[in-house]
Amino acid sequence: MEITTLCTIVVSLSVFPSRIQFFRYESVTLICGEHGNSSDWRVMRNTSIHINEECGATKCFIDAVYPSDTGVYWCESGAGECSNAVNITVTGGHVVLESPVHPVQEGEPVTLRCTNEMTSSSNLTTEFYKDDILIGSSSTGNMTIHGVSTSDEGVYKCKISGAGESPDSWLAVRGVECEHLNQFLDTNSSQRKRM
Repeated sequence: MEITTLCTIVVSLSVFPSRIQFFRYESVTLICGEHGNSSDWRVMRNTSIHINEECGATKCFIDAVYPSDTGVYWCESGAGECSNAVNITVTGGHVVLESPVHPVQEGEPVTLRCTNEMTSSSNLTTEFYKDDILIGSSSTGNMTIHGVSTSDEGVYKCKISGAGESPDSWLAVRGVECEHLNQFLDTNSSQRKRM
């Protein structure tokens, strides 16, 4: 599911726990990370049963998520401002891939963690896939990409022997050029507000 961005992105939507895949019945909190007065912000969602519906004012707490809560979540203000959109996936299976909620800065390390709902053991035979191609295996359930680049952007998933596989998860990488442009735009925006 996607939303068309017709607003100015000025805040970030935070997810707790900080991941985008969840097991059924887990608790999830989404918060609009607004600087200053946050009373005008609300968390919105677009799922199979909630179409462009408000999930909460400033904060959305879901005590027990279900696969029907899978969808796109974002913050929106009455002034036409919004946050980045976050795709949340709730699985009825036993495996999830823990990956970053927001785009990762190029050059930064990223650790992907494959979790089995049925056990807390870290001794897991795990395979990691990017765009359906096997890229590595681990006995700890973790895989670290040291210094991500834009070529690492793609669809990831993991498989745990005897437990199954996770849903697909998109890993977004923000290039250095984009970061410089964002800083430039933020600086100009702040200067215009002071004028």
